[in-house]
Amino acid sequence: MIDLSPINQKKLFGLEKFINQLIRLYESNDLPNKILLSGQKGQGKSTLAYHFINYVLSKNEKYTYDLENFEIDQENRSFKTILNKSNINFYLLDINDEKKSIDINQVRELISNLNKSSFNDKPRFVLIDNIEFLNINSLNALLKILEEPSLNVYFILINNNKKILPTLLSRCINFKISLSNNENLEIIDKLLLDKHKNKINNDIINYYFTPGNIYNLIKFAEENNYDLKNMKLHVFLNTLIENNHYKKDNRIRLFIYDLIEFYFTKLNTPTSKDIYEKYNYFMQRILNTKKFNLDEESLFIEFKHKILNG
Repeated sequence: MIDLSPINQKKLFGLEKFINQLIRLYESNDLPNKILLSGQKGQGKSTLAYHFINYVLSKNEKYTYDLENFEIDQENRSFKTILNKSNINFYLLDINDEKKSIDINQVRELISNLNKSSFNDKPRFVLIDNIEFLNINSLNALLKILEEPSLNVYFILINNNKKILPTLLSRCINFKISLSNNENLEIIDKLLLDKHKNKINNDIINYYFTPGNIYNLIKFAEENNYDLKNMKLHVFLNTLIENNHYKKDNRIRLFIYDLIEFYFTKLNTPTSKDIYEKYNYFMQRILNTKKFNLDEESLFIEFKHKILNG
């Protein structure tokens, strides 16, 4: 399966109006130095950021950004150096796979990097992905550098529609990224070079799923030899819980809660009072599990016995 991670995605789909807006602001010297891109996870916000950054950094290089086709040239120097983590004008701050939060040491490394002199006169970009995973210490450290950023440094923060502290929100200009359901499905078909219906059962696809959601589910299924085209949602959830995939795969750990909520919406009818009460109970369980870092296994086992197999 092709790699559609944002850093590797050379083609931008469905977000053309948003990159044009950022480019207009940059070219008119009105680009805010602290930008928040907010929207559902998997809509392409990080891909949008990489494309905009490439547009700026490649301006005086060979193989500049193709604004007509919204495409990064794979021979472009800035694209290559960002890929191999050697671009002095770009810094990525994101949650590590083995961690549950972005810790303060990562922010300290960022601060140390920003204190170094730049060897050219190009703007410097800091992309901070998944900001909901900033813990309180890393967030406080980040707020300090956001208050007085260095000259010609731009921060782009990716917010996956999660609640963030007003102190962070107040320091940024918020760009809300949104796509319709049809736009989401059109984008994933272009990314997959195939119809999503050929790879995943419609019973699993939520109206609110983003291209990233669908892509990660298909990729996960292919890696684990699951036939999602012929698998119903309740079977898929049972499989995830029985095989402890939420412990082994960060994509599933972040996504399984959405699948559970979607399953309840499929069960719900105007007269299903019992389902409504169970839905409220489990939504509160999920909220408490996330908020207080409680044991996930007991939650999923209870859901499996009471709802999936109840």
